[in-house]
Amino acid sequence: MQMDAVDQRIIALLVADARASYAEIGSKVALSAPAVKRRVDRLRSVGIIKGFTAVIDPAAVGWTTEAFVELFCTGRTTPAQITVATRRHPEVVGAYTVSGQADALVHLRAADIGHLEQALERLRAESFVTSTRSMIVLSRLVETPTVAPAPEPTIPG
Repeated sequence: MQMDAVDQRIIALLVADARASYAEIGSKVALSAPAVKRRVDRLRSVGIIKGFTAVIDPAAVGWTTEAFVELFCTGRTTPAQITVATRRHPEVVGAYTVSGQADALVHLRAADIGHLEQALERLRAESFVTSTRSMIVLSRLVETPTVAPAPEPTIPG
């Protein structure tokens, strides 16, 4: 599907605030609310927009300890096996296959170091994991939305 600049701007506005009304978005992209709804419906139907969600502040719910864990796996471990296993752990907020020595990189969040240690032990207990290497996050420096906002369109008026 071909996306135009208006589609990109609509996506950027939804990334910034998924609760924005079609009328609010329409006022920023020079379309009516029904026209915005049609575009959003089309973007959803082709899978560009996969859903809408609430973004929770981990600190607000007490999960302030964060780590990235390199997983080293047995020789025939597939990405599907890693996916299934990591989804069993509520502390896993992301899992990725990577290049380099590790087979996968797992992003964990926990309440404290003790909780992180328990999560790591459960992750290490997966049958295909041969070893791990962990890096604890000290501070977050940059976080960006999934899609960078498109430039504001110039609306004649």
